[in-house]
Amino acid sequence: MSLKDVLKEKKSRIVKKWFEAVLETYHENARGPLGKREAQFTNPVGYNLSQGIEGLFDATLEGLIPDDVSRFLDDMIRIRAVQAFTPSQAVAFIFEAKRIVRKELANELLHDPRMREELEAWDSAVDDLVLFSFDIYMQCREKIYDLKANEARNLTFRLLQKAKLITEDQE
Repeated sequence: MSLKDVLKEKKSRIVKKWFEAVLETYHENARGPLGKREAQFTNPVGYNLSQGIEGLFDATLEGLIPDDVSRFLDDMIRIRAVQAFTPSQAVAFIFEAKRIVRKELANELLHDPRMREELEAWDSAVDDLVLFSFDIYMQCREKIYDLKANEARNLTFRLLQKAKLITEDQE
């Protein structure tokens, strides 16, 4: 049996554990509400994380098609970029997939050297997801900083206008 077949067979268990690992990155009080994965409208963060993890897992099996991967990553990383995550914390959850898969496939990997070789290729796909994620995170953070800078500039301009230090002609 190939690695891809075994991973497909164990998909639901791996995806569930990966989602739980992502929840562990959040504050204890937030984990409960975020854990409701099916509530698209009442819990969009949990829903997007759940859908994203499943989509990313499928992408590692079927091949990383940039448009598909970007769609899932964008939803997940955009959320983490506006939260209090450092860049490494924001993307580290992707590495959890490696740990979970190794744990789930411990028996198979022990007895099948060919599967270990296939796992190296799968690991490379996960590493690529991390790189894509970091790019998305940085784009989101740049946008946030641009918005903050523009808001500060506009606020300063309005204050100077109110203080009559800038006239309409100087705009």
